[in-house]
Amino acid sequence: MGRIIVTGAGQAGASLTARLRKDGYEGEIVLIGAEAHPPYQRPPLSKAYLLGDMALERLFLWPESVYADQGITLRLGTTVSAIDPAAKTLTLGDEVLEYDQLALTTGSAPRRLPSAIGGDLGGVFTVRDLADADAMAPEVAHGRRALIVGGGYIGLEAAAVATKRGVQVTLVEMSDRILKRVAAPETSDYFRALHRSHGVDIREGVGLERLVGTDGHVSGAVLSDGTELDVDFVVVGVGITPGTALAEAAGLAIDNGIAVNAYGQTSDPSIWAAGDCASFPHDGGRLRLESVPNAIDMAECVADNMLGAETVYVPKPWFWSDQYDVKLQIAGLNAGYTSVVARRGEGLTASFWYYSGDRLVAVDAMNDPRGYMVGKRLIEAGKSPDPAAVAAPETELKALLKA
Repeated sequence: MGRIIVTGAGQAGASLTARLRKDGYEGEIVLIGAEAHPPYQRPPLSKAYLLGDMALERLFLWPESVYADQGITLRLGTTVSAIDPAAKTLTLGDEVLEYDQLALTTGSAPRRLPSAIGGDLGGVFTVRDLADADAMAPEVAHGRRALIVGGGYIGLEAAAVATKRGVQVTLVEMSDRILKRVAAPETSDYFRALHRSHGVDIREGVGLERLVGTDGHVSGAVLSDGTELDVDFVVVGVGITPGTALAEAAGLAIDNGIAVNAYGQTSDPSIWAAGDCASFPHDGGRLRLESVPNAIDMAECVADNMLGAETVYVPKPWFWSDQYDVKLQIAGLNAGYTSVVARRGEGLTASFWYYSGDRLVAVDAMNDPRGYMVGKRLIEAGKSPDPAAVAAPETELKALLKA
């Protein structure tokens, strides 16, 4: 029957192994993860788990017993040091494992501040794994002072959680607006106003010059405009990098991640990749998506193809973010948009519809599940409603699906 090894025990790795069994694969499956915990959900780490609203056990995708019941061997707390594609082996310390097929679900890692500006001081955190959240939790307490570096969704989510816990938050963003890389000015304006209404001090067009430490722990920050701040801890949310080191060392093709074909196959026919670490063909170029839905969908498609399905992976991008009492839901990809149509409801309800020419390409929906649902269905069906109809408050959104 052979042996399939999956390295990277996150959402993509867990989804891929489960799908292999669901597809009827009866051979050996080994899932290798560097962390000591079985695969778990990452989005709650910066939200419900950090707030203390979700217990550790609820983070786990499945109880560990499920893997044993499915005949999936978990190798946790284990790091793969090398891949030998010619010999079809993995090296784990002094151990060498043979594989028939290998899947790389190595995810991504957060960018960190350089040690030259104080990035290695105590009290400087990223929010990517369970250890990060556990280390940060004692700091997130009433009356503490936090600096958040980066005005993307990770930084804004961290600001919301810290503010809820009574932390005084200053957030700096080097660009002239928060969310500039991922959203239109309308969405930036919405979330800037939301955070300021909760007391967050947002400073745009301002970067971090350096951190100041006392006895090895961060105690202050100097900003690019010369401002000096007293801080008790720092949260860094300046993006992530795909986990390509193993693949690159093994000689696999790299292009904004581990380059795969339309089926999820790397430049080595026995090695596959899925999730945050993988870039795939899309609209004449290459695309890499950093999201839980993509990790699940791509991993399941790759599992099918490892067993011979030859199914082209077609992404259906969607994302979400929770901040205070606002749920943001995003459908589609806004790259290349030329105009934005605003549809506003009562209170904090709003949606922004992105058009590239006459084509609807994405929707940002805040506390507007109907707008999100309709927008997502329209994008997936290739339909683009009249922008004037979208903006008109009297338009019944579901009617747009029938147009």
